[in-house]
Amino acid sequence: MTHKYSGSHRKSNGNSDHEKLSFIPLGGLGEIGKNMYILEYNNEIIVIDSGLKFPDSELPGIDYIVPDISYLEANRDKILAIIITHGHEDHVGGLPYVLPRLNVPLYGTQLTLGLIKNKLQDDLPGFRPETYEVRAGDVIKIGSFTIRFIAVAHSIPDGVALSIDTPLGRVIHSGDFKLDSTPVDGRVTDYGAFAEEGEKGVLLFCSDSTNAERKGFTPSEKTIAATLEQLFRAFRNKRIIISSFASNVHRIQQVADVSARFNRRIAFLGRSMIRNAELAMELGYLKIDRKSIISIEESWKYSDNQLVIVTTGSQGEPFSGLVTMSRGENKSITLGEHDVVFLLASVIPGNEKLINNTINRLFAQGCEVVYEKERQTHVSGHASAEELKIMLNIVKPQYFVPIHGEYKHLVRHSQLAQEVGIPQRNIFLMINGDILTFTKNAPPKKHGHVQSGAVIVDGNAAGSIKSEVLKERREIAEDGVLVVSAAVDDRGNLLAPVAIETHGVFISDDTKNIFNELYASAEQAVKESSGKKINVDSLKKLIKTRVRDVLRKRNSSFAVVMPVVSLKHSGFYDDTSLFEKDFF
Repeated sequence: MTHKYSGSHRKSNGNSDHEKLSFIPLGGLGEIGKNMYILEYNNEIIVIDSGLKFPDSELPGIDYIVPDISYLEANRDKILAIIITHGHEDHVGGLPYVLPRLNVPLYGTQLTLGLIKNKLQDDLPGFRPETYEVRAGDVIKIGSFTIRFIAVAHSIPDGVALSIDTPLGRVIHSGDFKLDSTPVDGRVTDYGAFAEEGEKGVLLFCSDSTNAERKGFTPSEKTIAATLEQLFRAFRNKRIIISSFASNVHRIQQVADVSARFNRRIAFLGRSMIRNAELAMELGYLKIDRKSIISIEESWKYSDNQLVIVTTGSQGEPFSGLVTMSRGENKSITLGEHDVVFLLASVIPGNEKLINNTINRLFAQGCEVVYEKERQTHVSGHASAEELKIMLNIVKPQYFVPIHGEYKHLVRHSQLAQEVGIPQRNIFLMINGDILTFTKNAPPKKHGHVQSGAVIVDGNAAGSIKSEVLKERREIAEDGVLVVSAAVDDRGNLLAPVAIETHGVFISDDTKNIFNELYASAEQAVKESSGKKINVDSLKKLIKTRVRDVLRKRNSSFAVVMPVVSLKHSGFYDDTSLFEKDFF
């Protein structure tokens, strides 16, 4: 349920004799993604954002990564709310994992809550969190915290920064922002509000560091319109396929505007793209003549120069619209020389291989492909170095913590802060789990550490990253697996011929002889163990050693060998051994 917010939420527990304010990052420091920050005053906690991070090649098969919230679970009774700054996945993607465990009120702007609702409908269809809708300019009180929501320009509408008044001083959290003077929706970063808060006095400023290494200013989102205009003219007679982030409503708006000028209809492809576009149009953030929108199934009715397809897949996601098209697996769209593909997004670190593979497949299909390395098809939503310095000068904080970025970004942002006059001793470089504590009449101290880190989400399962599991996955992915099945009695005698099955194992041309040797080595291992009471673990280790020796001698293979031993005794099979697996 969603409420328009008015008034305060939950009374303060009152001040203790030893007032203490702590800032604790649980994610987003030393990395791009899984942003989550805690502000704790005495026995009250508010949480800012709850994001995810996408895995790299070192985490095969993992869907995504979210922050470890052990500290929050242990202090659930203290949590007053989760406040979301905007609707990007690195700030809201962890909510399906986090919200059911904490079950606390959620605050966000209209579009942000709409995107979250769509996400929860997919992942937790029966879950209905308590939500409160806020707008830029609102001031609300939650316990001891008085929060002002400040408009910021970013690559998604309805983003906000937070000015949080506490009994020990004011904390400003910038959210993701840039100082775009000509945003697509006309909603600029509210310099005046930041200046007002700065004049009141800011104890701590926590600011986005993503582009701290980039000199100058981040270009305006509107520069994309000129690029699109040129591309539409250059490929006037081709069918245009555009891939972008489904949440980048500004980019979709510009595509729609240019499409209208060239009399092209728009078809959306990809569930998140369709749902986000529909939501943004319903809420008024996306202004498109609905008569110009067609379903992807109708696209065959239109000639190439009458159609634009807007799809997901800018990061090479395996089941996205662009990737299925590049593989020739989309039932509605078949690509060819009559198509041009525009990738209107930057590469998220770790996705380079996926994107390159997608681009190569698109070229192989005969498409022309236009991406960032060739033309300015993307501008960042994050402030560059000069903008960061301007914001530091406006806010004038007493203390500063760079957030949201890899460690090199945090270091560079801290250097920018020193350039504008903030003493180095007042700048704190933190890592996830660090505790920065403020008390009355004493300088803040960074001391102590709470449990932090990462939780991997794989399908419906979630848990801490276990190195042995990931090692097994990498080995199987790289070398394949060979399964040896043997059924024996309790004296170690074979009850049936040994069975061998391989998956992803390269076998040389002499396949028949190699398999004969593998069978013989496995049977010999069983014979060596026969004649005495069988020890299943010892037998499996011996089979694994004998088979592995043959593979390496004859095939130079390092395949994972998985022995499966079925033991028959006293008239029944011991099922406990049937599914036992060992990896070398």
